[in-house]
Amino acid sequence: MNILVFCSANSSFNSIRPEAEIYIGLAKRGHNLTVVTHGSTEYAQRLREHGIEVIDGHPKYKLSIRSIRLIRKLLTSRDYDILYATNSKTIPNAAFASIGLPIKLIAYRGTTRGLYRHDPGTYLTLLHPRIDGIICVSDAVRDYVTRQVWGWTKNIVTIHKGHDISWYNKPEADLSQFGITENDFTAICVINARPSKGLSVMLEATGYLAHLERLHLLLVGKNINTEPYTTLINNSKMKARIHVAGYRNDAPELIAASDILIQPSISGEGLPRTVMEAMGYGTPAVITTTGGGKEVIQNGVNGYIVPVKDPEAIAERVMYLYNNPEELKKLSMNCKNTLRTTFSLETTIDNYIKYFESIIRS
Repeated sequence: MNILVFCSANSSFNSIRPEAEIYIGLAKRGHNLTVVTHGSTEYAQRLREHGIEVIDGHPKYKLSIRSIRLIRKLLTSRDYDILYATNSKTIPNAAFASIGLPIKLIAYRGTTRGLYRHDPGTYLTLLHPRIDGIICVSDAVRDYVTRQVWGWTKNIVTIHKGHDISWYNKPEADLSQFGITENDFTAICVINARPSKGLSVMLEATGYLAHLERLHLLLVGKNINTEPYTTLINNSKMKARIHVAGYRNDAPELIAASDILIQPSISGEGLPRTVMEAMGYGTPAVITTTGGGKEVIQNGVNGYIVPVKDPEAIAERVMYLYNNPEELKKLSMNCKNTLRTTFSLETTIDNYIKYFESIIRS
């Protein structure tokens, strides 16, 4: 297949990797790829190293004449089978660039919020009539998207972003920088704090956990040192053992050094990348029922699933694992096995090839 990918590559290395490695995998399988993206980034260079043509051309706006002309020129001068656009800026530009052309346009969706039939802007993006198919990162996202379209669901599919266990081989971080010792029990939240991420629920749960003397809570991500979180931390009985690390490039290694990951999200999750990273390092997760996390975590097998907005349920699972190290060890082993088998990168690449080929035939 000849595939033109229109995507972003200017986020952190870890966040881009599950997507970009799909393109590398497709190229290794013999397919011809051109990737239009941020051309000067670290992952753009990695794509080039694997023989993929990279063109610097990610759009600045949802409707960019320059981007539309660039994509249309590529489509009319070369023989592409698939045009794959992956975000809110590339999708509308790809849609308008491909009007009247025989190319199959596929869009990607990774979240369960922000798509509404009554919003005219939606018809410039995912509900644009030019789109031939949609790849969703989880069943939760697919169900959400399906409810928004007008009876057109045949080509909306779920393909989980797989991971490669070999990505998770870096030494774990040293938590002593936070005053945490090897004998302590560390729960970590990796969250860019906003209401949908449920950090307030996690901090409320600390009120039920303060009596666990070896328990520490490590908070990693942006905007944690803002209200209402600052007040909640200062008022927590666990205040002295709550550590705000802020944004960190070594978040996966901090997860590896922790005993459990907690994902207290309220809404909006597609397929939580931090949960997948935690599994790669053998760190079990306690997650909520929202979004696609429950498609990865099997309750009591490789982690635990608790109701949304239930701090007592989160605390109960943390206490159980704190007091049952053998159970924690079992969950850890199962995490790696799950990632190695069910959610492997190779399975994802297989599914992309099958889907693209089915769209071409349709």
